[in-house]
Amino acid sequence: MTKESVFSVCGMCTVRCPIQVEVENGRVGFISGNPHVPAMKGAVCPRGAAGTALLNDSERPQTPLIRTGERGEGKWREATWDEALDYVAEKLNQVKAEYGARAISFSDRGGPFRDMHRAFLKGLGTPNYNNHDSSCARNVQHSALSLTGMGRKAVAYDFKNSKHVVLQFRNIFEAVNVQEVNDLMDALEKGCKLTVIDIRATISASKASRFMMIRPGTDYAFNLAVIHEIINKRLYDERFVSRYVEGFKALEEFVTPYTPEWAETETGIAAETLRSFVEELAKAAPSVIWHPGWMTARYKNSFYICRSIYIINALLGAYGAKGGLPFVSKPADVGAKGLKSFMDLYPTPDEKRADGVGWKYTHFENGPGLAHLMFKAIEEQSPYPIKAYIAYRHDPLMGYPDPDRLRQMWDKLDLLVSVTFSWSDTAWHSDVVLPLSTYLERESIIATKNDLAPYFFVRKRAVAPRYDSLADWEIISGLARRMDLPDLVFDRVEDLWNFQLKDTGVTIEDFNARGLVKLADEAVYKNFEDYTFETASGKIEILSKNLEENGQPSLKPYEPPTSPKAGEYRITFGRCALHTQGHTVNNPLLNEQMSENTLWINTEEAKKLNISDRDIVTVSQNGYSETIRAQVTDHIHPEAVFVIHGFGHRIKAESRAFGKGLADNKFMSGGLDIWDKAGGAVAYQEHFVTISKG
Repeated sequence: MTKESVFSVCGMCTVRCPIQVEVENGRVGFISGNPHVPAMKGAVCPRGAAGTALLNDSERPQTPLIRTGERGEGKWREATWDEALDYVAEKLNQVKAEYGARAISFSDRGGPFRDMHRAFLKGLGTPNYNNHDSSCARNVQHSALSLTGMGRKAVAYDFKNSKHVVLQFRNIFEAVNVQEVNDLMDALEKGCKLTVIDIRATISASKASRFMMIRPGTDYAFNLAVIHEIINKRLYDERFVSRYVEGFKALEEFVTPYTPEWAETETGIAAETLRSFVEELAKAAPSVIWHPGWMTARYKNSFYICRSIYIINALLGAYGAKGGLPFVSKPADVGAKGLKSFMDLYPTPDEKRADGVGWKYTHFENGPGLAHLMFKAIEEQSPYPIKAYIAYRHDPLMGYPDPDRLRQMWDKLDLLVSVTFSWSDTAWHSDVVLPLSTYLERESIIATKNDLAPYFFVRKRAVAPRYDSLADWEIISGLARRMDLPDLVFDRVEDLWNFQLKDTGVTIEDFNARGLVKLADEAVYKNFEDYTFETASGKIEILSKNLEENGQPSLKPYEPPTSPKAGEYRITFGRCALHTQGHTVNNPLLNEQMSENTLWINTEEAKKLNISDRDIVTVSQNGYSETIRAQVTDHIHPEAVFVIHGFGHRIKAESRAFGKGLADNKFMSGGLDIWDKAGGAVAYQEHFVTISKG
């Protein structure tokens, strides 16, 4: 009997928690949080615990598949890896020869392990890399850049030392980051206040000292009134503002009409409640965190909601503060050399991006771009034809609005490839499915965590693959070998790791003891006296030249949201701790715990419709309908209905998830054209449905 312990990185969601995997006789016995990361406290979330069920799931793709019928028909032939990679490389080369490398596109779910496959795209010569962020946090990123010149990940959230945390676009106890949850729980035990602002009472709201149920679409009104109150009562950090904020006077004048009484008529939150909340917040400053959000692709003005949150943090002096938003360190900041990047092997393509980012929309950053605009470029074949698309661990047909239209857009493609460890709507619609080994079966490239105490970390293989699947680096190496990119060809993962670690003074053996290599002995809170922001003034700039030059105001006047018509409800969605979007609903363990979603509907509204709790109801929009079980509750705003996202699968290969629950994105007709022009993200919660019994 052989037992071993392997340090790795969870892959059940995009948080990627550090884990320890106990292996006995080649089988995974137990998964726990990495004990060398104190905030993990040895724990994983329910999804992390279900990693063994993913590993052993007989319904995941088991071998490369090449389509034989029509797209989406589910007719395939099994292929060897050589055959499948030859097929994909040949098709990519054909596209490249006829239309140029720019006709090749690629999307993923972001994260720390992108360096190699992004380098593959650079080597080919295409600029068309996207990630999922236009369906998630693009508004946060662009709002941070518009104020500080730095992205959202330039700061950490020091929950453990915070005195007041505000969650508005963040449901921390259901969209789980284990370290953040543990740190926040520690803070709450020490007296930290938690305020939650949401259209419904979430699990996070159940732990809050103050919960405010806000009218859907009015968050910006609330935040403007908060800024008004902070300035009007002189509750801001005058020293911080005078030294680090440019344009304060313009902000002060802008918020003059946005009083708490005005906001009450818009939001439904009493003026005195808002005032009391602001007083509590100011007393805790600067050790406050108003989280700017994770999934902020909600309304057409979500960018300005995120921007107002960052402004509030600045007014309270939370930037750089312990218990607030301290700045992270990169390896160089602590005297260490960073990993060698595959991206540096190739020049940046000089072609303009198909999604318009960087040339048509210069207020958006390059890099991940805006996937929904890339899809539109596929549809219109403008500014040039896009003929090949690789979806890597990404399911746009579940993750973006109006999937039927998206399929029609993809009809213009000559090649659609899905790299995935589980079935998805996108994989089912692809020409080729390349089965990715699950995270317990694969190694990944070494990655860097920029943090208060930065470190390198690595995912190591815990067990051999059960089926005929490959690790991501193996797939990229296989394609690179066939497409004349020899610098990306590796036969052993150790050679790949040694390439990355060159000149760092770190060896792969240094990861054996902990799964990570610390680059600083303790958290570094940067000396703010010497700090400058990455803007022209070196300060937080309330007035953004970049926004203004692109026709977007820095300070946008409030516009009331579209109200639902009589008999209609705004359809909203979110997360729960049991599932990660759509790719866990067929997981044997997690499906057993939650096999379908339900429709939250307000009690009084349900009475009007003669709907009782657990009744089957019909949800309709523009002639399309689905049925779902009702969850009648006081804990949701009467203008909205809510579902957990990721259900409503119609893939025959997924027997457990098939036909269970409702797919919210199918009720977003025209949704690919409804997006936040200032922040770039899709506006999911600008759609309305009708509800009827039966």
